[in-house]
Amino acid sequence: MAKPISSNKRENEKKKQSKRLEKQKKKEERKTEGKSRSFEDMIAYVDENGMITSTPPDMSKKEDTNTEEIRISTPKKNRI
Repeated sequence: MAKPISSNKRENEKKKQSKRLEKQKKKEERKTEGKSRSFEDMIAYVDENGMITSTPPDMSKKEDTNTEEIRISTPKKNRI
């Protein structure tokens, strides 16, 4: 003869089932959300002040730098 199932076991089983369904729904939502993001939405730009923005910088304001003025090595120290 089979043992009778108590009401606590039934309640626990219902809770487990509801948690499984909720977890499955969340998983499906994450999958559908992730596909909507494109590469362009993920790009971030840094402006002249070092702040992160979502808009590209204005190239008309860009300053030209003279490559001859850039020093690659450190200056020599005068020894006494």
